[in-house]
Amino acid sequence: METPTAAPTRRFCLILLKPSHYDDDGYVIQWLRSTIPSNSLAALYGLARDCRQRHVLGEDVEIEIHPYDETNSRIRPKRLVEMIREAGDGMVMFVGVQSNQFPHTLDLAKPLLDHGIQVAVGGFHVSGTMSMLGGNDPDIHRAKAMGISLFAGEAEGRLEMVLQDAYAKKLKPLYNFMADLPNIDGMPIPLISSVRAQRTAGHVTSFDAGRGCPFQCSFCTIINVQGRKSRRRTPDDVELIIRENVAQGLRSFFITDDNFARNKDWEAILDRIIHLREVEKLKIGFLIQVDTLCHKLPNFIEKCARAGVRRVFIGLENINPDNLAAAHKRQNKITEYRKMLLAWKAARIITYCGYITGFPNDTAESIIRDVEIVKKELPLDVLEFFFLTPLPGSEDHQKLVQAGVPVDPDLNKYDLNHVCTAHSRMSKKEWEHAYLTAWKTYYTLEHIETILRRLIAKKGPAANAIILMMWFMSAIHLEGVHPLESGVFRLKSRRNRRPGLPREPVWKFYPRYWTESVVKLARLAILYGRIRRIYKRIKADPKRFKYMDVALTPVTDHDTEDLEMFHTPSAPAFVAQEQRRQHAREHAAVA
Repeated sequence: METPTAAPTRRFCLILLKPSHYDDDGYVIQWLRSTIPSNSLAALYGLARDCRQRHVLGEDVEIEIHPYDETNSRIRPKRLVEMIREAGDGMVMFVGVQSNQFPHTLDLAKPLLDHGIQVAVGGFHVSGTMSMLGGNDPDIHRAKAMGISLFAGEAEGRLEMVLQDAYAKKLKPLYNFMADLPNIDGMPIPLISSVRAQRTAGHVTSFDAGRGCPFQCSFCTIINVQGRKSRRRTPDDVELIIRENVAQGLRSFFITDDNFARNKDWEAILDRIIHLREVEKLKIGFLIQVDTLCHKLPNFIEKCARAGVRRVFIGLENINPDNLAAAHKRQNKITEYRKMLLAWKAARIITYCGYITGFPNDTAESIIRDVEIVKKELPLDVLEFFFLTPLPGSEDHQKLVQAGVPVDPDLNKYDLNHVCTAHSRMSKKEWEHAYLTAWKTYYTLEHIETILRRLIAKKGPAANAIILMMWFMSAIHLEGVHPLESGVFRLKSRRNRRPGLPREPVWKFYPRYWTESVVKLARLAILYGRIRRIYKRIKADPKRFKYMDVALTPVTDHDTEDLEMFHTPSAPAFVAQEQRRQHAREHAAVA
C-alpha cells in the first residue's frame, strides 16, 4: 500500500513577467490586446509547471505560477510584493528581456528589491552581452549593483536550480550557461493559459519548434544567443504542444523559430501537422519565419500550405547586393526573390517581408528608389521597415563598441524603430526622414489596391490582408510605434511613466488621452472604409482573376535585362557573378 503524499503546507509564489518598454513620451507601451505573443513567457511557464509537478522545492511546497505579459497587462510592483508576502515566499523573474526593455525592467525591479523581494532577469540582453562582450555593459553593471540575479542562456534543465537557490535565499549574482546550450527535444513544452492568450489579438499563442540559425548576419543576435547549430523539438513534442493548446481553445500559433526552413526536422513536423489537419480535422493555423531560399527545398511551400500556414515572415532586408554582402547575408540572392515570392503567392499564403534601412551604401534617395522598385517588381504583400540597429549581442554592436564608435547609451531606443548610431552617408535627420518616407511610399491607397488585386487574382486571402495593412499603417502613423510592438487600443496610465519625467496632472493627461483615442479610432474607421471600398470594387470586377502586372509575371531569363531591380548600381556585378556560378554548375553537371 502506497503512503499518501502529504498535502503541501508551504507556498512559493513565482511571478514570471515579460516586460514592455517606454514610448517616446516615456509611457509604457501597453494595449487592450497585444499582437505578438511572448514565446519566452510560454517556455518559462512550461518549465515552471514541470518544476511544480516534480515538487522541486520539496513535497510540502506548492509552487504558484503567475505569468504576465506587460504589453497587455498593467504591472503594479506593490501588488506583486503583496502576492509574494501573502504566499509567504517567492520571487519575480523577468523573462525574455530584450535590450529595449532592460531600462524599464530595472525600474520595475527597484521597488521590488526595496521591499526585499528576490529578482532575477534573463533574456536576449543579458545573454547577448555575455556572449559578445563578456557582460561588459553599463546597464548590466547597474543591475548587478542593484542586487539583481542575472541569467544568461536557456532555462531548460536549469530553472529548478534557480528556484531552489531562491527558496534557500541563496540566489547567485550570475547564472551563465552560454557555453552550454541545452537540447530541447523531450523537454517540457512551451505553454500559456488561454486566459493569457486571450489578451492577444486573435487569441494567438506561440512555441519554438527549434532554435539556432546557420547563417551569419552581422546585425542578428539570434546566432550569438541561440547558436548556429539546429536544436529542435521532436514531432511528438510539437504534436503535444498543439493538442494541449487546442484542448484549451487555442488554434492560432506563431512558430518562433528564427528560420523554420532550416529546422532539420521541418518536413517531419509539417507531416505531423498535416495529419492533424487532414485526418483528425483540427482547425489550426500558423505564422512562421523563413529565409529567401526556402522555395528551393522540395515540397517545403506545398507542405506549409497543407499544414495551415497562413502567413510567413521573410527577412528580405534589401535589394542592394552590396548591402546584403556587407551584413554577411549572402544567402539572400536578389535573383531568387521573385521565384520565392511567386511560389508563396501560388500557395495563397500572405507574405510579410522585413526591409532594413541604413545599410552602408544607402542614401535617402536610394532607399525610396528601392522601395518603388519593390512595389513594382516584387509580389510581396506586407512590408515592414527597420532601422539598421546595432543590437547588443550582435556582431555589429560588438565591433562598434570595441572600436570606440559612439552608440546611443539609452537602451530603450534599441527597438529597430530609432536611430542608434551614426550613418556614413546620411545625417540622423535624413535617415529618420527616409525611414518614415519609406513607410508612406509603400502604404499608399494606390499600392494597397495593387496588393489586393494581386491577392484576389491568385485567389489569396485578400480580406485578411486588409486587417494586416491597417495594422501596419496605423502603428507607425497613428501610434508612433513599430507594428511588431503595436496592438488593439492603446492603454496609458498617468502614473506609469519613466522615472525622471514629470507626472502629468489629471486635468491635462486624461482629456488628451481620450481625445487622442477617439481621433485614432475615427481615423482607423475612415481608413478601413476606404480600403474596404477598394476591396469591394475589385471583387465586383468580372476581370479580377485576369489581373496581371510586372510583379506577377512568371520569372524568365530576360528578367535581368528587363527589370529595374537588376540595374541599380551594385546589381549588374552580382547578376554577372551568379550567372558565372550557374554556368559553372551546369558545366560540372554535364562533365
